[in-house]
Amino acid sequence: MYDKAFENIVRLRIMSVLMVNESYDFNAFKELLEVTDGNLASHLRYLEKQAYIRVEKSFVGRKPQTNYSASPAGEEAFRKHLNYLEVLINENKT
Repeated sequence: MYDKAFENIVRLRIMSVLMVNESYDFNAFKELLEVTDGNLASHLRYLEKQAYIRVEKSFVGRKPQTNYSASPAGEEAFRKHLNYLEVLINENKT
């Protein structure tokens, strides 16, 4: 099933990272994806509103840290999206 939530490359990459990592923090995402704070925050918020990711805020020492993980619904939606793309690719092979 095609999911519009993953048609944006940043959101696709966020979910790809979360599928292979238990959790990932905001600054690590920012560095890995090479996006601005605002851009990353808006994509993470979008995925959170879709209930595809979970957000956990904490403090490390005196510094706030935000960690993200894929929710079960997000994992399922992402797998379905990847399966859809795989079928699409295979159908168009000649």
